[in-house]
Amino acid sequence: MIAASIPDYRELARKRLPRFLFEYIDGGSYAEVTLRRNIADLENVALRQRVLRDMSRLDLSTELFGQKLALPVALAPIGLAGMNARRGECQAVRAAETAGIPFTLSTVSACSMAEVARAASRPFWFQLYMIRDRGFIRELLQEAVERKCSTLVFTVDMPVPGSRYRDYHSGLAGAPGLRGAMRRAMQGALKPDWAWDVGVMGRPHALGNVAHKLQGKTGIEDFFAWMRQNFDNSIAWKDLDFIRSEWTGPLVIKGLLDPEDAREAAALGADGIVVSNHGGRQLDGVLSTARALPPIAEAVGDRLTVLADGGVRSGLDVLRMLALGAKGVLLGRAWAFALAARGQAGVEHMLRLIEAEMRVAMTLTGVASIAEIDRSILAQR
Repeated sequence: MIAASIPDYRELARKRLPRFLFEYIDGGSYAEVTLRRNIADLENVALRQRVLRDMSRLDLSTELFGQKLALPVALAPIGLAGMNARRGECQAVRAAETAGIPFTLSTVSACSMAEVARAASRPFWFQLYMIRDRGFIRELLQEAVERKCSTLVFTVDMPVPGSRYRDYHSGLAGAPGLRGAMRRAMQGALKPDWAWDVGVMGRPHALGNVAHKLQGKTGIEDFFAWMRQNFDNSIAWKDLDFIRSEWTGPLVIKGLLDPEDAREAAALGADGIVVSNHGGRQLDGVLSTARALPPIAEAVGDRLTVLADGGVRSGLDVLRMLALGAKGVLLGRAWAFALAARGQAGVEHMLRLIEAEMRVAMTLTGVASIAEIDRSILAQR
């Protein structure tokens, strides 16, 4: 199959991955209403087509947190991405560097921060969850400084994991012990390319940054049990003081959907925020990011850098997010699908598709640079 779009990469990933891994990437929480809204509401953003405006010199570059980017996008943090392809986070960081954009390493990655730093030639971003063990948080932040991570993305919309029915149906969740392990092993055996690439050649399966906390346990059920026990539902705005005391670089708060929360983040000195509903994986029924973004950008866009994610499946969608008020867009499932399908080469190709689609969209809406993209290119309905 020739991949001409991100949906094509989704289909390739579906064919290659064991069911429990594909459903983990693809699914959302509860009835997946917000997951569908993210895509549908963004698709419904209408644009003004403009003509005869000399689009011969397009500039897709921008700057985020002091870093010059070739495109106004970054690879979002994806948990366990290294299970989708051999040492997946390392492949992804190299793809991001080739494209001239940031890569964000998840706290719950398969590859450790140290391993990704060895694979990278430039600083990458690090995503942090608030864990009950503040000593462990301090260790992670100190290592992020040592590894020269340039930006910290602090995720705040996961004090507890969302309820994801697909994970129960596939055997990823709610299937402890030998029976669950055998079920997942059977699914893996039905995907021999993945089984060889990841299951055999992708070892060790040590669960990256939290490996030493699991004390030698490497099973999927061990990892999810640790998450349930250690994610901190007592997290509050005051905890930003602790984060700031350990991290002096750019701080981005990820997981905001309400203008009041965005104002809190600005008042407490965040450098940026990500308007995000965790890809529809947490509280189902909330606003899509396309709906939540404009009032948040209006409320705090002059005080900090507003980023967004959720439902982005093309370069045209990136343009729509920028027109709605974002200064940059985080790609999540897009790179996870591409990585699962074709590794580093797939992620590099997916980013070239994003760039090509953005060039077409910018040309036909009459904007020659990222700085020119604003609500003026939106059609009034």
